[in-house]
Amino acid sequence: MRICRFDDNRVGIVSGEGIRDVTSVLDGLPQVTYPLPRHDPFIAAPVNYKKHLEEALADKGIHHGNLVSEIHKAGMFLKAPSSLVGPGEGVKLVHLDRRNDHEVELAVVIGRKARNVSAAEAPGCIAGYCIGLDMTIRGPEERSLRKSPDSYCVLGPWLTTPDEIPDPGQLALSIKVNGETRQDAHTSDLILKVPELIAWGSTFYTLYPGDVLLTGTPQGVGPVRPGDMMLASIERIGSMRVEVT
Repeated sequence: MRICRFDDNRVGIVSGEGIRDVTSVLDGLPQVTYPLPRHDPFIAAPVNYKKHLEEALADKGIHHGNLVSEIHKAGMFLKAPSSLVGPGEGVKLVHLDRRNDHEVELAVVIGRKARNVSAAEAPGCIAGYCIGLDMTIRGPEERSLRKSPDSYCVLGPWLTTPDEIPDPGQLALSIKVNGETRQDAHTSDLILKVPELIAWGSTFYTLYPGDVLLTGTPQGVGPVRPGDMMLASIERIGSMRVEVT
């Protein structure tokens, strides 16, 4: 099943080439009152592909003299919820004097509270998957600052439920910019697979429904500029076009 948001925050089920409006299901959900439900900011996994680690070490435009380590040493980082947009909203670049890069990633949405879960238990905590763009300003500051401007986390084109993706470690992912392929890789190359990421993250954070884990980007990251059009795709999920302004 593919669940989407469309028009003025209506809820839909993607069916073939169309959308079935199921917004009425919201009427049966409990209303949110104080105390508000707990949630975490986005959790992202840096340097979780070996070839991306190699390119980051080789390209000063990426590392800016920062220490670059694979995920076991770098750990995870938090990304501001205010950075989240849908693909139709596009990316609005800031600090245009710097290099702003695309990073396509498999995004995992948590569906059940998870704390100190094992890798074997982790798949039961997943609500679904989507394509994630972890947009990045290159520079010497901490990752969380450079990856958290408004619109620097694009999620879409919809939420694909786990029954459609039996193995998240067997998905092709890619991104094209103005028709040119930049990143073309496979989640089988992840250093820490999705279940291990959830298990490891849950030893530091309590994961709540709605939390999003960005699993890391493969090699081929590169700069984008206003006027560019990005086409991000992940096997079994779909594709999304994202304009850069």
